[in-house]
Amino acid sequence: GADSSCVGVVGTDARENAAFIYMARHFASKGIRVPEIIAVSEDGMAYLQSDLGSVSLFDRYAAAVKTGEGLTDVEDLLCRTMAALPKIQFEGADGLDFGKCYSVKSFDQRLVMFDLNYFKYCFLKPSGLEFNEMTLQDDFELLCADLLDGPQTTTFLYRDFNSRNVMVHSGDPYFIDFQGGMQGPTYYDVASFIWHARSGYPEQLKQKMLDAYLASLGNHIEVDAESFRLQLKKFVLLRSLQVLGAYGFRGLMEQKANFVTG
Repeated sequence: GADSSCVGVVGTDARENAAFIYMARHFASKGIRVPEIIAVSEDGMAYLQSDLGSVSLFDRYAAAVKTGEGLTDVEDLLCRTMAALPKIQFEGADGLDFGKCYSVKSFDQRLVMFDLNYFKYCFLKPSGLEFNEMTLQDDFELLCADLLDGPQTTTFLYRDFNSRNVMVHSGDPYFIDFQGGMQGPTYYDVASFIWHARSGYPEQLKQKMLDAYLASLGNHIEVDAESFRLQLKKFVLLRSLQVLGAYGFRGLMEQKANFVTG
């Protein structure tokens, strides 16, 4: 219609573009709320997608916390987003060619060690804290084995799942920025979203979101809530260490003040 708009994207990386376009079309075919790909240039470097507006769920939550208005609505949106996550993890993985993933095909030991070493070299070492490198390595290897030893590794892992990558359009949550996704365990995205450092959700809301997720997860697999929560804690630890690494890199190594104080 005359009042509809779309967004033009010009990418710098053909492989990343291709991964996004392929995944967006695949997810849309499964009825998952993602941007619609309208047209792609012949060289694959530019494409048009439907305009989902400029309000992310992160912005909505931040505004509601600041003003105290509409907080219940936003909390409902957050819970609905978590309830929608199993669909992309399970149905999104169904028939998805993981060989077309942009970064890597699946979540493995290398990726866990990248995150853990990021924490070690960008946070722990620059902080000047004393630690035993050998013992730390033993702990890293134990944690790594533990993280990779769970069920549900054939699912789609978003990798960068947080409220900034969810747009609110016509009152519904839409997923964006999933091109870094791969095959991997369900816990990672749950930990990334609910324990997103910048969002700072209160404990009660975290539990509400987790309950909404687990209720929806039950539509896809048999859920043992207690063992799920136990395994999830280890992924929350991994994400927390990775975030400390990122803050350390930006703040301690690049001297960006807002990361040091934040």
